[in-house]
Amino acid sequence: MNKKVLFIVNPKSGKEQIKTKLLEIVDLFVKNKMDLTIYTTQRSQDACEVTRNRIAEFDMIVCSGGDGTLDEVITGMMQSEIKKPLGYIPGGSTNDFAHSLKIPKNLVAAAGVITLNRQYLCDIGGFNEDYFVYIAAFGLFTDVSYQTSQQLKNILGHVAYVLEGAKRIFNIKAYKMSIEIEGEMVTEEFIYGMVTNSESVGGFRNMTGKNVKLNDGLFEVTLIKSPKNPIELQEIIGALLLQEVNPKYMYSFKTDRLIIESEDEVPWTLDGEFGGNHRQLEIVNHKQAIPIMVKSLDALK
Repeated sequence: MNKKVLFIVNPKSGKEQIKTKLLEIVDLFVKNKMDLTIYTTQRSQDACEVTRNRIAEFDMIVCSGGDGTLDEVITGMMQSEIKKPLGYIPGGSTNDFAHSLKIPKNLVAAAGVITLNRQYLCDIGGFNEDYFVYIAAFGLFTDVSYQTSQQLKNILGHVAYVLEGAKRIFNIKAYKMSIEIEGEMVTEEFIYGMVTNSESVGGFRNMTGKNVKLNDGLFEVTLIKSPKNPIELQEIIGALLLQEVNPKYMYSFKTDRLIIESEDEVPWTLDGEFGGNHRQLEIVNHKQAIPIMVKSLDALK
């Protein structure tokens, strides 16, 4: 019996490569007894809405796009409270989460992974009433991904993020926050924070720490304190470039739940898209919430 599949495609993602490979991918799916309904996204949050509203009609959801498209599909699935196997064909500029899952960059090869039906139960982050797949972040450079134009991303790829981020190095804002860290309440001014479930962020590998597991029910958290002078800022940047944790300026730990209160509203980024301004947050790890198709289960142990 054929498997009913909703195939959600973001045609504008990345360098729009999916347009040249779509027929080959569809043919591959049909040969593997997948009965496809193809939906091309028309606007922001479209993928979330169609997933939430139509997931019950299908045996599987497949999406092609960047991390933002994947975020929308998984958010729609979590909101529906109906969990179906999810296939991901990464077509964005950085594809951090696909790298963590060892999903091939080649679009047709990624589609081939989906036909193998190897399901990996992956953690998903709860962010108040919202969700994220691999990162929730605030502070320095976190607006780069959603304020960089899609045209610039398509032309320059990862370099576009670097160029846009360079504009912000002399305009660093600090946020005073109270955060429960390993049973203790800490109040500090922070210039950056990220709650992650990924091996890479913004295309940079190993930024999130060592021994990262995407299904262990734990986030990797990094918080950077506000520097008091240019020398401290230089030391912080040096530590980041070396991918090291300097405990003098940084907190780094694992947790399944984070409570954050801030004096002012703080803009957050969820999987590269704007996640709203918040004063109070509860971030929760939904352990092994969504089955995602991967090439090798052994490679993710």
